[in-house]
Amino acid sequence: QVQLVESGGGLVQAGDSLRISCTASTRTFSRYTMGWFRQAPGKEREFVAGISSSGGTTYHAASVKGRFTISRDNAKNAVYLQMNKMKPEDTAVYYCASTKRYSIPGDYDRQSLYDYWGQGTQVTVSS
Repeated sequence: QVQLVESGGGLVQAGDSLRISCTASTRTFSRYTMGWFRQAPGKEREFVAGISSSGGTTYHAASVKGRFTISRDNAKNAVYLQMNKMKPEDTAVYYCASTKRYSIPGDYDRQSLYDYWGQGTQVTVSS
């Protein structure tokens, strides 16, 4: 069982930047593919970004590409989402997820790929 804990959410203004984090309670963090998803009020949860176990490969949703960047620090058991030029439509609860299953970047957006999920952190962008 892996516990994932997100942190760093908050209220920002449009155009601002924010970095959210997710830490994992496992000694084998470096073997996990990690993903960020978000769910806005009244909408389904959607993929934001994914990163390979080594950190060498990343994949971002079209809606955030060029503004958001996923990264990880395996020594700290942490994955990050740097969010720049934020928009009101980025308002959502952000979740991190992990999996040890074999995957390629084209798989990262599949929610069924992931075995463990965090509780989420609220990010609100005011206009």
